[in-house]
Amino acid sequence: MKKSETLLIVKEEPWLEAYAQDIEDRYLRYQIALKEIELQFGSILEFASAHQYYGFHYDSFRKGWIYREWAPKAFQLFLMGDFNYWNRGSHPMKKNHHGDWEIFLPFEEYKRSFVHESKVKVLVIGENGSLDRIPAYIRRVVQDTENHDFSGQLWFPPQPFKWTDSGFSPVENIKQPLIYECHPGMAQEKEGVGTYLEFADNILPRIKEGGYNTIQMMAIMEHPYYGSFGYHVSNFFCPTSRFGTPEELKYLLNKAHEMGISVIMDIVHSHAVKNVNEGLNEFDGSDHHYFHPGGKGYHEGWDSKLFDYGKSKVQQFLLSNIRYWMEEFHFDGFRFDGATSILYLHHGNTDFDNPEKYFRDGVDWDAVLYMQLANTVIHKFKQNCLSIAEEVSGMPGLCRPLEEGGLGFDFRLAMGIPDFWIKTLKHKTDEEWDLFEMWHELTNRPKKEKSIAYAESHDQALVGDKSIAFWLMDKEMYFHMGVEDPNLVIDRGIALHKLIRLFTISLGGEGYLNFMGNEFGHPEWVDFPREGNDWSYQYARRQWSLVENANLKYQFLGNWDKAMVSLIKDFNVLPSAPANQLYMDPKNKIIVFERGGLIFIFSFNISESFFGYAFKVPHSGNYRIVLNSDDKKYGGFERINAALDYPTDEELTLRIYVPNRTALVLKKL
Repeated sequence: MKKSETLLIVKEEPWLEAYAQDIEDRYLRYQIALKEIELQFGSILEFASAHQYYGFHYDSFRKGWIYREWAPKAFQLFLMGDFNYWNRGSHPMKKNHHGDWEIFLPFEEYKRSFVHESKVKVLVIGENGSLDRIPAYIRRVVQDTENHDFSGQLWFPPQPFKWTDSGFSPVENIKQPLIYECHPGMAQEKEGVGTYLEFADNILPRIKEGGYNTIQMMAIMEHPYYGSFGYHVSNFFCPTSRFGTPEELKYLLNKAHEMGISVIMDIVHSHAVKNVNEGLNEFDGSDHHYFHPGGKGYHEGWDSKLFDYGKSKVQQFLLSNIRYWMEEFHFDGFRFDGATSILYLHHGNTDFDNPEKYFRDGVDWDAVLYMQLANTVIHKFKQNCLSIAEEVSGMPGLCRPLEEGGLGFDFRLAMGIPDFWIKTLKHKTDEEWDLFEMWHELTNRPKKEKSIAYAESHDQALVGDKSIAFWLMDKEMYFHMGVEDPNLVIDRGIALHKLIRLFTISLGGEGYLNFMGNEFGHPEWVDFPREGNDWSYQYARRQWSLVENANLKYQFLGNWDKAMVSLIKDFNVLPSAPANQLYMDPKNKIIVFERGGLIFIFSFNISESFFGYAFKVPHSGNYRIVLNSDDKKYGGFERINAALDYPTDEELTLRIYVPNRTALVLKKL
């Protein structure tokens, strides 16, 4: 029997039989790499502990601090900082028997100068000259407020953080992740940068009240330019200091866990900032240290550097980074940014119109292996963790277990869904909405791979694009959101906003994601302070007062989101089997389906309502409305009597009043 026949993905997906050997080969490469790591290091978790070796550490046996750095092409390294008055030559480093640069500082000699919060850098002399660099494994970086220079900062807090989250378990949350995508810096209403503490105390209670069980935190890894949204990372082991201290980030995670909320990080291993002063670029003097040399190491679209995933030391750096965030800060998993860019040498800049493109030309097999190893570290280090891939190509097996021939992710982001909604809103009139197309776009996904559905994320809310609320209501949101201000544009927008979100969460996947503020139709795009807007924070914040104002209609969308999420959670809709279509009426734009034991009825009809609308259901009995978008508290017109029960007839037919632009959910009594 061929080994490929033992891989379940090939057995269960007949169309992959032509690529059975390719799938077997990628699994075999993983097995060989894992075995080599285990032979050399004992285990992959030991391999992923470089952060405990490199960087700054106190050696209790030798009684002093050791600093180590991997810089094979460098001619010489010198440690400098507040402790030696920034003397560039007084503290040379030497290569040890591993070939790493290191220096030892005895405690008695340096106990008064090498202290908590003092600043450090390393002078690296190499082919690119003599440059002051920030240590690669540094745990904290701070920026000088006057000259804006970044420096490493020693972080030896006198008392370790006291965790109280030992009773937290993410098991239930993983069954149906309801994810609140958030950015701590722009989470407050003030025009400025929010903090970890403010997020923990002000925003976590909102998330809990909204019914979300998981938060996905953006922009945590240190990045020199705030406007990059956290995607041009410079210091991979540093929680950004612009939001607060490491202990304050730990407070945030600890509090989330105490509230029963899982916390995953938006981890950026797809690229790195090209800056030489702040980042890893040319760290040892060469252009091929952490990154590929030449053009292969540069992403033109992102203006950033690309890792060489084939280098063992780069694998170790990134895998240790994964372990570090889980170990030090108790993160419950990761959303891998730019997975498509990682997996392919062309970075996804092609049409995936041929299955060969998933397995042959264009695939970066070193990167595929890295992803397999990354998921191994995640799931070995901490059970019931969540790994999500931001992946648009549809690579087969991405979210299947490694032993089945997959890459080991738990979920993929259903990136086609938000694209579909935006294209629909941008290019089609309401009359042109195609129910068959809508059903296909929301249900077309691999049977054995789980997806996170979302109508929009931060990507759609960024300046240059529009959120769904803005596509629907545009400038009218600024003038006609008063409760006592009737407006046809707003009425349509609120109605479709509710329908789009319920259609997405109920049909589109096994998990759901929402970007903070979008649940109540936040009216403005996201635009970080930059030269083009006079460095304003006007659009880098969330205006919670809008949804709290009883005189404004934002409350209706906020109420709907809470009710929708609560219903999905209470009836375990997302872990249930995919939806079963019961009735499709393209002429009248009505669709009915069953999922999780609930009957979902959507009318996208722009003007007509239907009395006694009939359709068949799977089971006989009485049915009752459990969610009605036409309810007044959701900004509806109360055209439906919610007190009525709806019995089936002998042919299992239900008859119900279906108003235009309304969604109804029924359960069997």
